[in-house]
Amino acid sequence: MGFRDIIKNSVLELYNGEVDLKKILLVMIVTMVLAVYLFVLYRMITRKTFYSKNFNLSLAVLAVITAGIIVTIQTSIVISLGMVGALSIVRFRTAVKEPMDLIFLFWSISIGIMCGAGLFEVAVIVSIMATGLIFLLDQIPLARMPMILIVNAESYESKAEVDRVLKEKCRYFRIKSRNISDHQTDMVYEIRTAKDDECLTAVREISGILSVSLIDHDGETTF
Repeated sequence: MGFRDIIKNSVLELYNGEVDLKKILLVMIVTMVLAVYLFVLYRMITRKTFYSKNFNLSLAVLAVITAGIIVTIQTSIVISLGMVGALSIVRFRTAVKEPMDLIFLFWSISIGIMCGAGLFEVAVIVSIMATGLIFLLDQIPLARMPMILIVNAESYESKAEVDRVLKEKCRYFRIKSRNISDHQTDMVYEIRTAKDDECLTAVREISGILSVSLIDHDGETTF
C-alpha cells in the first residue's frame, strides 16, 4: 500500500456515512440551549434605540442551522464538498453597522460549529468566558463625553463674551461651526463641564444672546 492509498483511506475513515440519531438529537438540544442563552444575552446587553427582534431570532436559528451543516458534512466527503460549493454562492448584502452585532453573529456561528463537531464543553466554556468578559469590560468607566452647546446671537460680536464665560465655566471648549446671516449668528461649541446649568444660564445672560441649547453628545468618547 502506497502513501497515496494511506492518505486516501485515512480521509475516507472520517466519513463513515452513518448518521446516529441520538448524536443528532444531543447536538441539536445542546445547540438550542446555547442559542436561547445567546438570544437572552443579546436582549439584555443591547443598547440600540430600536431593538431588532428579527436579528436576535436570526442569531439563535443560525446556530442551530450551522450545527446541522457540520453534522451533515461529517457523513460524506461528497456532501462536504458539495456543501462548500453551495455555501460559496451565498452573499450577505445587509451591512452590520454595530460592532457588537458582528460579535454576536460570529459567536452564533461558532456555537453551531463547536456543537456540530461534538465539542460541547468548548462551546459552553467559550460562551461563559465571553459573557464574563463583556460584563467585566463594560464596567470600566469612561471619560464623560463632551456636550454640544448651540448659541443663537444677534451678531458675531457676542463670540468674545461667550468664549470668556465658557473659559470660566468649562474645563474644555472648542467652537465647531459658525453660521452668520443678516439677522442672526449661530455658533456650535463642544464643551466639557460639570456645571451644566450654571454654564447654560451664564451664556444666556450675555447681552445679544437670543437662545442657548445644550445637547448631550451621542457619539464616541474622545480623549
